[in-house]
Amino acid sequence: MIAERTPSKAAHTPRLSGDADGLANRPQPELNLACDNSDALQAYAARAANYDERTDRFMVFRRRVVDALDLRRGDVVVDVGCGTGLCMPLLQERIGAQGLIIAVDESVAMLNIARARAQQCGWSNVTFMVAHAAKVDLPVDADAALFCAVHDILRCPDSVRNILSQLRPGAHIASGGGKWAAPWLILLNAYIAALHRPFVRSFEGFDHPWSVLVPYLEDVNVTEMVLGTGYVAAGRVPS
Repeated sequence: MIAERTPSKAAHTPRLSGDADGLANRPQPELNLACDNSDALQAYAARAANYDERTDRFMVFRRRVVDALDLRRGDVVVDVGCGTGLCMPLLQERIGAQGLIIAVDESVAMLNIARARAQQCGWSNVTFMVAHAAKVDLPVDADAALFCAVHDILRCPDSVRNILSQLRPGAHIASGGGKWAAPWLILLNAYIAALHRPFVRSFEGFDHPWSVLVPYLEDVNVTEMVLGTGYVAAGRVPS
C-alpha cells in the first residue's frame, strides 16, 4: 500500500521553471491551418467549427472531470488536448486570474477556436502550444494536468510520460471520457462507437482507457458513469 502524502495547501506555491506572468502575457502568433497536414488532424480541422455544438451536451461531464482536480487559486494547470477550450471556463473558475492555463493541442484549427474563446472572455492567463503531447516542452512545472476526452493521448505511453515528467511532485491528475459499456450491451456500444468514432483514432483500450495512466499515479480513484459508458479517473503524481 502506498502511504498518502498530501502536500500542505498553506505551504504550497507553484514551482515555476519560467516566468508564468510573462508566458500568459506573451503575444500569441497567428496559427496556420496548413500545419494540420495529417489525415487525423485534417479530420479534426473539418469538425472544429461545429465541435462545440456537437459536444455541448457533455458539459456536465466535463465539469465532473475538472471537479476531480484539486485546483486552487494561482495554480498552473495543463489542459492536454484542449481542443476548442471547452474546459477553460471551468478551470478559470478554480484558478482565478492569478493562475495559468497551458492549453496544448496538435490541431491548429481547434486551438484557434480555443484562443478566440480566451480573447472573447478576456482571459489573459492562457498560453497556447501547438504540439503533440509526447513532444511538448512545457514552459513551467505545472500543479495539475487535465486529460478530458483525449482517448488517443491517454493510450500513448510516450505522451503520458512526457506530460507527467513536467509536473511538480504531488501534482493532481484528472482524466475522463467515453468507454465501452459491458460487452452484452451491444446496441449501447454500437451507439458509443458511432458517437466517438469521429474523434478517436483507435478504440484500443476503450474498455479501460485509464490503464496506461494509473501506474504512474498514487491515490487513484476511478468512477464509471452512465451505464459504464463514461468515466473519471483521478490521482496524484508521487511525491
